[in-house]
Order: sequence, then C-alpha cells, then structure tokens
Amino acid sequence: MDGWYVDDRCFNCDAARQLAPELISEREGRSRILRQPEDAAEERRLHAAAFACPTRSIRPASGRPDASLDPFPMPLDDGVLLCGHNSAHTAGATSYLLRRPSGTAMMIDTPRWSRDLAARYEAAGGPVTDVLLTHRDHAAHGRRYADRFGARLWIHEGDLDAAPDADRVLRGTEPQDIGDGVTAYPLPGHTRGSVLYLADDRYCFSGDSFYWSRTTGDLEVAESVTWHSVEELARSLARVAGRLRFEWLLPGHGDRRRLPVDEMSGRLRSLAERTRRLRPRPVDFTAVRW
Repeated sequence: MDGWYVDDRCFNCDAARQLAPELISEREGRSRILRQPEDAAEERRLHAAAFACPTRSIRPASGRPDASLDPFPMPLDDGVLLCGHNSAHTAGATSYLLRRPSGTAMMIDTPRWSRDLAARYEAAGGPVTDVLLTHRDHAAHGRRYADRFGARLWIHEGDLDAAPDADRVLRGTEPQDIGDGVTAYPLPGHTRGSVLYLADDRYCFSGDSFYWSRTTGDLEVAESVTWHSVEELARSLARVAGRLRFEWLLPGHGDRRRLPVDEMSGRLRSLAERTRRLRPRPVDFTAVRW
C-alpha cells in the first residue's frame, strides 16, 4: 500500500470515522480512507482512529501504527476520558472513564481486554471502583476488568444472564443512585436490561439507547438494531426525557456530542416523540444512520 488504507476486516462500527471524519468515510458498508494526511495533526487523528478500531483495520503503509502516537485514554474534558481500543467482542462499542472528585474513576462499558491497558487506564483516571455495563452487548471483558481493578461490576437484571457474576444488580425501571453524583436510569428497549448512566447532571452514558447521528445532525435511536422492543424504548424515553439534564452525550455506538443543556433537553424530548411513532422492523445493521 502507498499510504493509509482500510483492510477487509472492517465491519462498519463507525468508531474510526468519529475520530477522523474528514479523513475516513463510509462507502458500501465499510470505512474508506478519503485522502492521505497532510500534516502532523491529521497523522495523529488517523493514529487515534487506528488505535480505536476494534479490528485494527485502519493501517498505515507500514501495516503497523506507531505505538508512540496511541492517544488513549484520551481526555474529552476534565471529567471523562475516552478509552479507545474498542473490542470486537462488544461489536466495537466505545467505553469511557469517568473521573470522580474523590480521585477515583468509574469505567462505563469496556475496551478490549489487556493488562497493560488496565494499568494505563488506572494511571490516567485513578483507582477504578466500578465497572458499569449499559447492557448485554457490552458485557464482554467486564468481569476481567472489574477483577483487575478490584471494582464492582454492575448490570441490570434484564440482562443478568450476560454477566451472571455481577456484584451489583439494578432492578426495575426507577432511577437508582449508585455513587456520589451518579445515577442509573433503567431504559429497556434496545435490550431488556439497557441502562443509561447520568453523572453530575453533565454526562449521559447512553449505551445503545440513543446517539448523535452525523447524518441527520440530531439525536437518534438505532431503530433497525433493537433487540428487545422499539415500543418499550419509546416508553422508556418518554419516562426520562423531561428528567434528564446533561450536556455531553456519550453513547456506546454512534457519535458523541456536547451541546448546551437546554438544547440537549429539547432534542431529547423531540427524540422521545419521534420514537413513539416507530414500529418494529427486522434487524438491519446496514440501515443505521451514523
């Protein structure tokens, strides 16, 4: 290869495109390099994409990205770090480290398992006290990270069979405070046990319940990839839309977005209304509007 390329293992998870949207695009159900980097900043963005890609499909001409340019964990602001190193065992889901005022951290969903990565995350975020799973699709590696950190592993009872050895089990549909400034909101729909985690009235870790779409420029649900019930998801969104206040949307799949709190609240209410009009449809990964 004469430059950066995407190999044929790509399964179109969108993780790389989020980090270098001006350099990587989607075509025919997979990522493609739009053009080669023109300066050091663009080279760094492609390296971030390479180290996030769960199949390691984003590659320089040498075939191996420069380990010294691995930016993860990458701060999004002073309270949250992007873990990168997405795992193929979670369909390429994004995971996060949430810093707490006590100097500790919580991990939301999990990157690929690695002892070296675990040490890196702990060094950057502080001792990890809790691993918060948003739903069954992202449960891989949860127990291994929790045991490595000496942390509690959380999941909702609706998806408990995906992590039967969880240390804390969320139940029902009412919100539950699980730490100082952190609340779990059960949000059945994408799966029976989907959970949204709200932190400090600032960060919303939405799992796969909703995300920011670059295609539509708005909040969206992955209606074509709903394993449990899109009607249940609509009821869940209607229940929480008037209660959640946050500025950072941090999903497992789909893009992240930061907006003023009032604008985000308005968009969430609108999403709840749009979702109410949706009806069940066959699962179709190719129909997701990234």
